[in-house]
Amino acid sequence: MADQHTDALTKNQSLVFDALKGSDGPLSAYDILDLLRDSGFRAPPQVYRALDKLMGLGLVHRIESLSAFVACSHPDEDNHSCAAFAICDKCNCVFEFDDPGVMERLRNWADREDAHLKKATIELTVTCGKCAA
Repeated sequence: MADQHTDALTKNQSLVFDALKGSDGPLSAYDILDLLRDSGFRAPPQVYRALDKLMGLGLVHRIESLSAFVACSHPDEDNHSCAAFAICDKCNCVFEFDDPGVMERLRNWADREDAHLKKATIELTVTCGKCAA
């Protein structure tokens, strides 16, 4: 599915997606803008428009606690209703993980509260193995 989505991307969307895929960690919109100035990016709205589309396609996630973005580590999967991240408090590396049991528990809670769960984003603050060593 990622190929279907990436084949339909505009030039700017492809450049932003490639910048995130090639990054060692999360990037802010301004980091992306700085990386892509030589490719014709001149203003933040160009980056934000591309990011909005990429997030809508499930290719990119926003890390709220860092005000930054990462490429999805499993873009081929249709289910992006729950995104879970472990973020190192020392080096800011981000690990995306999927645990179907967590989403099931969240849906069970929502059902008990008579609420419809549309989407969940979970951000855990951790110390990664490299930094802990």
